[in-house]
Amino acid sequence: MSLTQGLVRLIRAKAVTQDDLDAAALFTLDAVASTIGGRSTGPGQKLLAWGQGRSGDAGRRALLMGGLTHILEIDDLHRASVVHPGCVVVPAAYVLAQQKGATGRDLLTAVLHGFEATCRVGMAVGREHYKIWHSTATCGPFGSAMAGAELLGLNDDETVDALGNAGTQSAGLWQFLATGAMSKHLHAGRGAEAGVVAAELAKLGFSGPPEILEGPQGLFAGACPDADAGAVLRDPDHRWQVHETSIKPWPSCRHTHPAIDAALELSQQIPEPSRIAAVELKTYAVAVDVCDRAHPDSVYEAKFSLHHCIAAALVDGRVDFASFGADARARLADVRAQIMPQVTERYTSAYPYDWGSALAVTLDDGTRLQAERSHCKGDPEAPLSKAEMKAKAHMLMELGGCSDPARLIDAILSMAYDGPIPDLNLL
Repeated sequence: MSLTQGLVRLIRAKAVTQDDLDAAALFTLDAVASTIGGRSTGPGQKLLAWGQGRSGDAGRRALLMGGLTHILEIDDLHRASVVHPGCVVVPAAYVLAQQKGATGRDLLTAVLHGFEATCRVGMAVGREHYKIWHSTATCGPFGSAMAGAELLGLNDDETVDALGNAGTQSAGLWQFLATGAMSKHLHAGRGAEAGVVAAELAKLGFSGPPEILEGPQGLFAGACPDADAGAVLRDPDHRWQVHETSIKPWPSCRHTHPAIDAALELSQQIPEPSRIAAVELKTYAVAVDVCDRAHPDSVYEAKFSLHHCIAAALVDGRVDFASFGADARARLADVRAQIMPQVTERYTSAYPYDWGSALAVTLDDGTRLQAERSHCKGDPEAPLSKAEMKAKAHMLMELGGCSDPARLIDAILSMAYDGPIPDLNLL
């Protein structure tokens, strides 16, 4: 039995409870709200212009929705796999569910299946993979294909074909970070589209490689020098991975969030920003590898800057969309210059299962303020409340021009209780 065959059987053997459906509805809400919010951005407008005239194709619609969902850097994150499952799985499930006239519960069940596949593959690819490959792009297609297989009624053999052909489309390189290019949004969109296409083809008998993960020329051999193949099927009775997924309260790279959380605590103890003499950050290696940017020159670079995110939290006592513009970058430059990131073994060895940071601020009179996080707001250990989730969604929907956010929020959440799937008119 191949790993993909085992994964399909594992997922389809798991029971789905009302709590699981409720969780899937909240994560679907978060993704849809991020999709709508993404329409307000420059990259979002480009994606929408590209999408004109392509709305009749489910794969194209999934690409558009996936790209929009990932633009604002405020969509979900699964720590152990370092994957953003929602921006890939939810678009694929949503467009196929609408196309097939599925029920809301069908859609949410497909989301559970998709998150499980994406996250389990993501936990297996190893740390070295993430240095070159964007895991959301490479692991996401397995989730979008698994969601598609559920909605299209594929049998186990057809589903293995779908995951095999989704996996052979895995791609997405980090090189875009060097210039702040828009490729990351395309990664999410292509990840969603790849799974839709693979599932649709499998329904027609289009075969795929069953050993796409562990085969001698498969994903692990080609892109994962320290793969942990056993993680794909480990702990089959563990709760659905959607419950292990974090929700972002702040619109920046999740690697900045433990430090933001600590900085927000310390901001309440700092009399004046001018009193800050030094800021010491201790964190894990990947956070520094991805987000070591002392002088960000764009909104996107600022969202991937530990220095800038910490400075915004310390000075303003908040981190929101206004924190990353040109005015904010100029205003926070002096505090950014005081911030010194350090990689420490304690946090590096705990990653990726725990994303931690410690922050120490020294004031001009020698006073030393300290805060530490082994997890942060939005993680399963410190989840956003349902009210906070709805408030976040309302804000994003308003940003994207939704005329009645409250109605759409309630409609999405009611899918867990036999409510229909609400229409999304993105174009």
